[in-house]
Amino acid sequence: MHKTVVLNVVGLTPALLGKSTPALTRFAAQGKLTSIEEVLPAVTCSAQATYFTGCYPEEHGIVGNGWYFADECEVRFWHQSNKLVQSRKVWDVARDRDPNFTCANCFNWYNMYSSVDYAVTPRPMYPADGRKLPDLHTHPATLRDELQESLGIFPLFDFWGPRTSIRSTQWIADAARRIDERYDPTLSLIYLPHLDYNLQRLGPNHAEIAKDLGEVDAVCRGLIEHYESRNARVIVLSEYGVTEVRRPVSLNRVLREHGLLAVREELGRELLDAGASAAFAVADHQIAHVYVNDVARIEEVRRLLEDTAGVEQVLDKQGKRKFRLDHARAGELIAVAASDSWFTYYYWLDDRKAPDFARTVDIHRKPGYDPAELFLDPTLRMPMLKVGWRLLQKKLGFRYLMDVIPLDASMVCGSHGRISGVAAEGPLLITNARGLLERNTIAAGDVCGLILDHIFLS
Repeated sequence: MHKTVVLNVVGLTPALLGKSTPALTRFAAQGKLTSIEEVLPAVTCSAQATYFTGCYPEEHGIVGNGWYFADECEVRFWHQSNKLVQSRKVWDVARDRDPNFTCANCFNWYNMYSSVDYAVTPRPMYPADGRKLPDLHTHPATLRDELQESLGIFPLFDFWGPRTSIRSTQWIADAARRIDERYDPTLSLIYLPHLDYNLQRLGPNHAEIAKDLGEVDAVCRGLIEHYESRNARVIVLSEYGVTEVRRPVSLNRVLREHGLLAVREELGRELLDAGASAAFAVADHQIAHVYVNDVARIEEVRRLLEDTAGVEQVLDKQGKRKFRLDHARAGELIAVAASDSWFTYYYWLDDRKAPDFARTVDIHRKPGYDPAELFLDPTLRMPMLKVGWRLLQKKLGFRYLMDVIPLDASMVCGSHGRISGVAAEGPLLITNARGLLERNTIAAGDVCGLILDHIFLS
């Protein structure tokens, strides 16, 4: 077996390689670079599940970063159990080939209760007083304290939210290096998310992206040097490319205005009532699963979506089959955004009735993905003073609401999820094992087999 590492540099594309990425550009020049044909939806959970199983959403069931759990009538995002992935994983196949094979998974998704040998993933604590405290889930369990004692507490609030920074990605890289030095796994899977933040905030063409590219390039350089010094085969890949967007589209508001979406009021705030709705959308970047509880109205819903500005196409059952997305978890219809558009989860018609969690970073309670969580509300007169006051309440043990996130979706300048069809702006794969990769383009489902080739082929 050959020691192998996969660095998942989120958002990296051929077009972003250049003077701001000297280490990655040199790595590509010395190795082999190929484009990856995106999976639909081109979002984190679906892409990773496809890469690590060799199957598509129609089989592995990861139809997005979240979906409607019909038996509970609830929308859920960012769940972490590996049991949700319904196909065999690359590490199971490798272990079948050689029982001495071992695998470390550092922060890739669905990393809880899997069959990897070493796992580390964020798992905040939520005490009853309303606080959110940074923490980890690890396997073995003792690894949690070992890593946080040596590296410090995982910087959760630099991992997602308005203050995201390179600190979280650097922490993940340092943790991966320590796991490698102690356990020497055959395969290491390492998630490096830093680029994703400002690509969504500012868009891929903003001048400040050069700084982010330089920061993630430095992290990659350190990891590449470390693993190559241990004679590892190194793969650098990405999940998707981020495209410039200017038009947020709120499908749930359209459905509500046409009497299809139901809400219930709690303490003067409105909550999406998925189980009582004839139809509603689960927004996930540039893709939205549209669940139609009243099947007699599917055609009505389809026509409504197709007539909505910013919707490029609507997939029915035949369309889902074409894109290998026909799974029981998928919506009856799937809306795909135009290239300059993306979908919000917003369903309220009056911001005064928005749920309290809408103005917070709350990835689990929102019935859809919300990139506005990357911003501080510009309408706050002194936002940092408000943040400081909320943190003081937290330290004093009071319940508090970190309500500093805007409800202005127009601030978001980058998104992903649709298949762009432009190789330079899509996901890539680079390897230092040139002889194992001859094609200039590979399918997302072929990544799993390529990882196995790196481990087992001479």
